[in-house]
Amino acid sequence: MSNQLRAVRGMNDLLPADAPLWSHFEQTIRDWLKRYGYREMRTPILEHTGLFKRAIGEVTDIVEKEMYTFVDALNGESMTLRPEGTASCVRAAIEHNLLFDGGKRLWYAGPMFRHERPQKGRYRQFHQVGVEALGFAGPDLDIEHLLMTARLWKMLGLAEFIRLEINSLGDTQARASHRGKLVDYFSQRADQLDADSQRRLLTNPLRILDSKNPAMQALVEAAPQLIDELDDAARAHFEAVKRGLDAAGIAYRVNPRLVRGLDYYNYTVFEWVTDKLGAQGTVCAGGRYDGLVAQLGGKPAPACGFAMGVERLLVMLSDAKLLPPPDAPDIYLVNVGEAAERIAMRAAETLRDAGLNVVLHGGGGSFKSQMKKADASLAEYAVLIGDDEAAANQVTLKALRGEFGAQPEQRRMALPEVIELLKTGF
Repeated sequence: MSNQLRAVRGMNDLLPADAPLWSHFEQTIRDWLKRYGYREMRTPILEHTGLFKRAIGEVTDIVEKEMYTFVDALNGESMTLRPEGTASCVRAAIEHNLLFDGGKRLWYAGPMFRHERPQKGRYRQFHQVGVEALGFAGPDLDIEHLLMTARLWKMLGLAEFIRLEINSLGDTQARASHRGKLVDYFSQRADQLDADSQRRLLTNPLRILDSKNPAMQALVEAAPQLIDELDDAARAHFEAVKRGLDAAGIAYRVNPRLVRGLDYYNYTVFEWVTDKLGAQGTVCAGGRYDGLVAQLGGKPAPACGFAMGVERLLVMLSDAKLLPPPDAPDIYLVNVGEAAERIAMRAAETLRDAGLNVVLHGGGGSFKSQMKKADASLAEYAVLIGDDEAAANQVTLKALRGEFGAQPEQRRMALPEVIELLKTGF
């Protein structure tokens, strides 16, 4: 057996070759959220287990099977690595009284943890971007969230691959009435239920509607629909959301079987889904959760939000070849000879002071080997310092990919001239 240490299964390293795609995505996210006035917040990755049990629901798959939970050896408290971000965000808003002067538009990004079978786009440590609007009632924020996600897909170049499904879960009374009908319906057909659905029947029958088992799809399709239980207020809210989408020209499908895997949702729920990721087709999901703030001990306040899986979106960007250009320096500084080595570090710092990105060759080597490194770095230019250049207090600027116009591709000059040349664009 090999003694080589490896990362935990389903928890992946981000290597330098992949970093430009992540950076591109993260910068796009920041630009996108800034347009809508959302402000960043950051919460710990470790929370008291009770937070997620109260928020998500004790009979959900996340709490029952997927959370990384342990007892703190120092104080005996049960702790959990966060499996999602909404509960932490709401906890922080309550703890720090963020809603004292009205509603807040918030966002966060970072790693989440669930003990699942790793597969394409689905990992045990995964990353989410979450958006929460706390303290806003009415359908206008639901519509805003759908419009802003539609805009993001356009900004990323993924709009043609992603489609929207929406539903309404109504209020507590509607869900209770629907729950009773579901229990009756599925109990009469218990022999057709798989093991997971039989387990959920008396604990969380709504989750049976989210079954991915092909053998159960006909049974699920014929089940009573929650949308038939909506009261006038819930229907009016849902109709307003649909009118907003119609006015904005955003296509959608009402999916009466759409439920979310967390207990705190009410009224509008939605998923942005794709056919490009196999079984893991949901790339972004959310909805309204008006009761959660009070449920976690805060003063009652309406709320809605959504989260997206970063890895799933990056897989789509990569598969569609919607990749940013690789990171590359402006200059690779080649230095050969003792005199050149003595001044190379100072020359590199001078170039950086001028705002240029510079890789200074390290470890010695011949001129030929260093030039191979310079070319492989994808730098636009190489600055060459040998003993001759050092003696003349000059450097040689060589175009690797850039242009000198009518000038020769390689020129000897003083370092200030190099800076002037590159900063003015010839």
